[in-house]
Amino acid sequence: MEAPPGRGPRARSGAPPEPARTMEELQTRLQETLAELTHRELSNFRHLLKTVDEEPRVSPLQLELAGGSAAGLARLLAQHYYLPAAPRVLAQVLRRLPRADLLQRWQSPSAGDRAVIPRKILKRSHDCVDSELDYYDLSGRRKAFLMCVKKNRPGAHRDITLMKEWLGQCQFEQTSCIDPEKMEFLEQITLFRDGLNEIKEEIGCCLIILMSHGEKGFIKSKDGDKISLEDIFEMFNNKNCPALQEKPKIFIIQACRGERRDNGVETDDEPMDSDDISEKKRLPTFSDYFIIYPTQADHVALRHPRNGSVMIEAMNDVFNQYGNKWHIADFFTKVNNRVVHTDFHLGEDPIKVSLVMESTLTKFVYF
Repeated sequence: MEAPPGRGPRARSGAPPEPARTMEELQTRLQETLAELTHRELSNFRHLLKTVDEEPRVSPLQLELAGGSAAGLARLLAQHYYLPAAPRVLAQVLRRLPRADLLQRWQSPSAGDRAVIPRKILKRSHDCVDSELDYYDLSGRRKAFLMCVKKNRPGAHRDITLMKEWLGQCQFEQTSCIDPEKMEFLEQITLFRDGLNEIKEEIGCCLIILMSHGEKGFIKSKDGDKISLEDIFEMFNNKNCPALQEKPKIFIIQACRGERRDNGVETDDEPMDSDDISEKKRLPTFSDYFIIYPTQADHVALRHPRNGSVMIEAMNDVFNQYGNKWHIADFFTKVNNRVVHTDFHLGEDPIKVSLVMESTLTKFVYF
């Protein structure tokens, strides 16, 4: 419902009516918020908008014709709900997505019940990077390889489910390799690498997820054979995988890196299981790598037999709360905060772990 033209500061002669300027500003701010949503979240937003109990409602036909983008949705919200309803409607839907992290832009402690168009909030995201050279262009194809050994790793099935959902939300094409023996794994990851080099279209990013038992510098296959992590990293370097030159190569390793256990300084409950790297720097043979480990060198990693790996579960929780808002290093810093403050036991002993990030990235990564 539009406000009457005379409201707001006195209009100068010849100036456009204040409400028109306000609606335009509202639409801009709505679009800035909606642009934070993934493609799937935008689709869910449209679905949830149909259930909002606020008049007048946007019709399903209008959503179908004009609501397919952040800009289109922002225009519909601004035109059909305006102030004060638009912020209320937006807040209702964001809470149910859930993307409550975006609500801070629409909350003003001094505003009471008044509708407020938020100022653009400065944040660390690709929207405010000074130059387009400061972040990787991920508009090309995103390719992911997911290997997981489930044998003798209770809870690994949930890790697979959570990782596949996350990859889908981040728009990765996925290749899965579940419970492989050593030669099968090496064959499949080699085929994956060779396939990257044969792709004619631009590649935006490559992500390798390895979830298994392990020890320092190695991950293990289903049959227990050791596979050198350094050899895997080398497969995707600038010499062996030219398709990924100056493209981000992200490795998520969920495996033990040794037998040591850190009991922490203080703690408290629950049984788990247990997860190395290389990087080099010319273009360096090894550049644009980002490798995340679930624990310190020589230490066990942690996996609950029912809930799955501590790191994977924390990744899922942080992504559900913040989505794609953060640069990957910031994202995993938040994940690490969850992991570090997670309490559990191995038998009677309290165990603490901290994620380890190793990076030769030259730009920011935003999925």
